[in-house]
Amino acid sequence: MLRMRVALLLIFLSGVLSENCENSNSELCASKNAQEQSLKSPSSVYDFHAVDIHGNDVDLNRYRGHVLIIVNVASNCGLTDANYKQLVQLYEKYGSSGLKILAFPSNQFGGQEPGTSQDILNFVKKYNVTFDMFEKVDVNGNNAHPLWKWLTKQDGNIKWNFTKFIINKEGNIVARFPPNHEPLQMEPILQEYL
Repeated sequence: MLRMRVALLLIFLSGVLSENCENSNSELCASKNAQEQSLKSPSSVYDFHAVDIHGNDVDLNRYRGHVLIIVNVASNCGLTDANYKQLVQLYEKYGSSGLKILAFPSNQFGGQEPGTSQDILNFVKKYNVTFDMFEKVDVNGNNAHPLWKWLTKQDGNIKWNFTKFIINKEGNIVARFPPNHEPLQMEPILQEYL
């Protein structure tokens, strides 16, 4: 419902801006052109919004100036235990230095994240997860979340649960790690960017 409202608002605003551009309002025309350009070709993670696991819209610009790990997660995967434990360790060690972890549940790989948002929240309690969890999304295909389409644009589709991206303070991808690469193995690269 929220996505539909946002889409309708964007369509309305686009019409208002177009009308004003036809009336030679140069400030509005520049704003409209910048908005259209950012929608067509995002340049960083800060150009996206996502819905958190509690249903709130989150402007990813709020993470500006932080080093990020963005990861697709699943509760019923053979990689779940090690990844959640190590992500929590990294967050506890580097969270105060500016590390943020954005975890996106996905059910696209073996149906290993079948639960609701509440089920997922209950599951991650056993790992004492305090980093940011988002609503379940698709990470591949036509229905992939726009952030994940952008993340995979350079190096191709996500192969399995727990693919990890390190994002620098400017919002750009600096590293991508496959599912079998454990989070603690990323520590030297994280230290380089924190």
